[in-house]
Amino acid sequence: MKKTTLIILLTIMTLSGFAQEKQLFDGGMMLHAGYLNGNVEALDYNAKGMTYGIGGVLRFHIGSHLRVGGEGYVSNLGQMDNGSYVRMGWGGLVADGCWRLGRWMPYAGLCVGGGRASTLLMFAGDDKDWVAEPNAVLHNEMFMLINPYIGVEYSLTDAVHLTLKADRLTPLTGEAIPTGVRLYLGFIFAH
Repeated sequence: MKKTTLIILLTIMTLSGFAQEKQLFDGGMMLHAGYLNGNVEALDYNAKGMTYGIGGVLRFHIGSHLRVGGEGYVSNLGQMDNGSYVRMGWGGLVADGCWRLGRWMPYAGLCVGGGRASTLLMFAGDDKDWVAEPNAVLHNEMFMLINPYIGVEYSLTDAVHLTLKADRLTPLTGEAIPTGVRLYLGFIFAH
């Protein structure tokens, strides 16, 4: 696995050297928020609400329109106002197409990868005491995903871009993962 990852990274870096653009790679951090919804069928429970989180991306430019690389994020969804939560961490390989229109650069792409969801649901009690909770469930689950996204970057300078992105994480495995649209806002630093 490590050899394969190294070969892929070296290939991407070599191909990025042939890029027609003066920018060879970019990367940055983004904050996100959104509304998620999903059924936990084993408990007959609907996990839903506002989510928030942070993450980032690193992409290598190949030619004028193709960028490939990786991304990773963490997202938190509070439940029932008693300390219950759903936390997801995910990441994967990304590829997107981008088009330069003056200072604007719309893009669309796909992330393929995986992650982990950790769910704590307390149906009685709360997280403010040191009393054992009589009715709580803790569940951890790995999942595979595809994550289509669209966005637009605005060039503040040649090296600093403001980005706005929307995605919809789609699990390929796992039943207890709430899904929905997230909006991302952040800075991308290009070189």
